[in-house]
Amino acid sequence: MWPYPKVLAHRGGGILAPENTIAALRCGLAQGFHAVEFDVMLSKDAVPVLMHDYEFGRTLAGTGSVAGSTAEALTAMDAGSWFGAEFSGEPVPLFEDAVAFCRHHDIWMNVEIKPVPGMEALTGEVVAACCASLFADVAVSDAGHLPLLSSFSVTALKAAKSAAPVLPRGWLTERITPDWKSQCQELGVRALHTNHESLTPELVRQVKDAGYGLFCYTVNDPQRALELLRWGVDAFCTDRLDLIPADF
Repeated sequence: MWPYPKVLAHRGGGILAPENTIAALRCGLAQGFHAVEFDVMLSKDAVPVLMHDYEFGRTLAGTGSVAGSTAEALTAMDAGSWFGAEFSGEPVPLFEDAVAFCRHHDIWMNVEIKPVPGMEALTGEVVAACCASLFADVAVSDAGHLPLLSSFSVTALKAAKSAAPVLPRGWLTERITPDWKSQCQELGVRALHTNHESLTPELVRQVKDAGYGLFCYTVNDPQRALELLRWGVDAFCTDRLDLIPADF
């Protein structure tokens, strides 16, 4: 159930580059990573862009919001200066441009659907449909070359399933709750994604015995990474590309 790489670069380049940018993807690639995780949400005009925060102020200067800005306006904004002067002018990328970069460099993608509150269904639908179109040339049986769509939003995942049922999905949850199995069955997901801090060996066994892939976020300590892999965790993302190599 996990035909994907074991270690993913969180938000493209971890702590080494401004998150969710082409510069981050380029940085991850330079570190040897051919597997990444990044966040996608919709602009005001329903265009998928790479972004984690709903509101401006952290990675984008000023005031405003992603849902209140057009894709044209967002892609003209500076998403790099907050991280360092050398990244000044790095734009907010369109999802399709990030996919083009990744496909050109043979980088596998875990696409986290990150809907603005109130736009869960639309975001799941649009991102999944866009993704299906961008990968229309890849056979459904070639799972290892299709991106994995994940989300904390059950509504978004249901919409993604309806829009592009052939694309694999993963359910993100902060903690594995007692109803996890029924939720996974209802959503028709391939994998369960969870915070490693609340994970136990028994929970790992339950998830694996049920036939699901198990992915953890965000693991930055090499010893903890080894422990999780010994427990049977399939994969994880990391910010510390300098400490945990792609071939860990």
